[in-house]
Amino acid sequence: MSLATVPKRRKRCTSATPPPRQPRGVKKTTVARLQRELDAARRQLREALEQQTATSEVLSVISSSPGELEPVFQALMANAVRLCEAKFGVLYINEAGRFRMAAAHNVPPPFALARSRRGLFHPAPGSPVDEVMKARRTVQIADVAATRAYAERHPTIVEAVELGGVRTSLAVPMLKENELIGVIVIFRQEVRAFSNKQVALLTSFADQAVIAIENARLLNELRQRTTDLGEALEQQTATADILAVISSSQAQLKPVFETIVDKTTRICKATFACLGLFEGQALRFAAISGASADSEFFHPERLHQPDGCPYVVPLARAKKTAQTLDLRAERGYLERDPFYVTTADIGGARAALRVPLLKDSMLLGHLWAFRQEMRPFSDKQIALLQNFANQAVIAIENARLVGDLRRRTDDLSEALEQQTATSEVLRVISSSPGELEPVFEAMLANATRLCEANFGSLYLWQGDAFRITAMHNAPPAYEELRRREPVLDPAHPAVQAILGRLAKTKEIVQIADLTAAPQAERSALAKFAGARTVLAVPMLKEGELIGAIIIYRQEVRAFTDKQIELVTSFARQAVIAIENTRLLNELRESLQQQTATADVLKVISRTAFELQPIFDTLVENAVRLCEAERAFLFQFDGKFLRSVATYNVSPELREFVDKNPIAPGRHSISARAALERRTVHVPDIQGDPEYAYAVRDERPIRTTLAVPMLKGDDLVGTITIYRLELKP
Repeated sequence: MSLATVPKRRKRCTSATPPPRQPRGVKKTTVARLQRELDAARRQLREALEQQTATSEVLSVISSSPGELEPVFQALMANAVRLCEAKFGVLYINEAGRFRMAAAHNVPPPFALARSRRGLFHPAPGSPVDEVMKARRTVQIADVAATRAYAERHPTIVEAVELGGVRTSLAVPMLKENELIGVIVIFRQEVRAFSNKQVALLTSFADQAVIAIENARLLNELRQRTTDLGEALEQQTATADILAVISSSQAQLKPVFETIVDKTTRICKATFACLGLFEGQALRFAAISGASADSEFFHPERLHQPDGCPYVVPLARAKKTAQTLDLRAERGYLERDPFYVTTADIGGARAALRVPLLKDSMLLGHLWAFRQEMRPFSDKQIALLQNFANQAVIAIENARLVGDLRRRTDDLSEALEQQTATSEVLRVISSSPGELEPVFEAMLANATRLCEANFGSLYLWQGDAFRITAMHNAPPAYEELRRREPVLDPAHPAVQAILGRLAKTKEIVQIADLTAAPQAERSALAKFAGARTVLAVPMLKEGELIGAIIIYRQEVRAFTDKQIELVTSFARQAVIAIENTRLLNELRESLQQQTATADVLKVISRTAFELQPIFDTLVENAVRLCEAERAFLFQFDGKFLRSVATYNVSPELREFVDKNPIAPGRHSISARAALERRTVHVPDIQGDPEYAYAVRDERPIRTTLAVPMLKGDDLVGTITIYRLELKP
């Protein structure tokens, strides 16, 4: 069969049009484009990972080097130069308009040497640092060699271009509430602008530098407060020890003086110390400690007469504290006075501090502290020695009183008993830092015993009312009444005669006979306690009312002036104990918060790409530090608050909250914080008329605190903590 006779096949009928054939090369073009996009995505991912790694490294340095800025700055500059493809970089700190180079990375040696020699400098007009200081914003100079400042040959610009080879520079401010803390500058040695990503990265590093500076400042303040508190406790302990020796030694002055000079040498970091007393016109050293303790010159049996030791004459007229930085430059040393020769040549003393022992205007002697280097004593150390000198005078006076025992046996016994009580209270204060209950108990016990009262009470002032804090030996009926009604309003007729008058005048109140007061003002004390004579002493701190100590007698007998003074002394000690407790609690709270912050930073640095461990650490610390029972951390997805972390929440409650996300509104505390973009604190949720979130919980919540998480004005989420008791 020929081709011509072959019948033609019919075309299959179909409604679908076959796809057009793609031209050759299109497929290859698509693959190439996808490959380029993949390469770009990989590059962006690599850059993001590098930046995340750099940030994590800096945060790790911050958390591992608290208070140390140099390693943080070095890590910042190394990462900034590397990631921004710069040649080198410098971090400057602003000090009152002048700048100091605090850190540098890869700086050319000639340029680094020139800048280090310059020290503090004013930035040249038109320089990157000058522009940042004026504008408080990022400044990029495409070509420093083409600027007017270089053309006018400003020294700092010439150094940068000719010694550092600088062409393109990028300067970013380090700002804290618009205050310029410093400037980070990175340089290229070719004309090539930094990209927006690099500018943003350097800005992030500048923010981290500010955070590190602020953390270091807070930590150094905390360390200083800790040091000050330690010194204060050490000084109080030393004072209590001396008072204890005074009370236990009675007429024996030697152990008192030895304790004083020993504490002087140790606490004031002196080489040696001595205490001398006048006997007529002559001087005798009663005690010495330290390097010259075995010197024959200071022997207590040796009496220094004015003709044999010329220094005694001017010393007998010296009634003021005096400090000498170099004994060898004093006239007495140049004239070879025995006192100067012994202390300077034999004892090796250079710096000296002399504090007079004064009773009224009469000079009893002097207390000295010596150092073998020319280093002055601080104001705190001077004040401490003055306190020791006062205690030495007290000891001398006590010994005199004991010597007059036959004439004044009753008065002396009372004075010693009071000092013993004072010493006991001081020992309780020093041995129980931060605990007020044993201090108050010791005060009331001693006050009632020494003042021959039947019972006593201590009230603390709470803004507009008194709250009873401690009682001693109170009649059971009155004690039960005060337990039921611990808060007393000074304006109430029942308390106007005593606490009302004290709150108004801030002065001592004594009522000789309560039965002579109006019935309303004496009802509780007379009915439940049988009180007749009452003494109320205010506890004052810089004129402000802190509380009151009240002692009662069940017979009509007024308290003496000495007894009033004793209770007043206890009131002062109570104020000191309260202040010490406040400072110690603040220190503990600050340390807890610092530790919690460090824990979170450590978690952040360890888990740079995992949020859950960070969220879990946050809610756990929030509950612990704020003394709450449970916590939720919600993340806002644009419509609802969804729980992403919880602490101490039952599985049933967690499941309910997960199934019922919260929209911003007034119906719940978290919703309210999200709606208003502010902290919301509700002391009693049960009394909140707007609260309508149907939480499925076996125990109802009472007090709630919600804080929004904001990025600028944008809501990120909320942290909400709860208490199951009514406790704001």
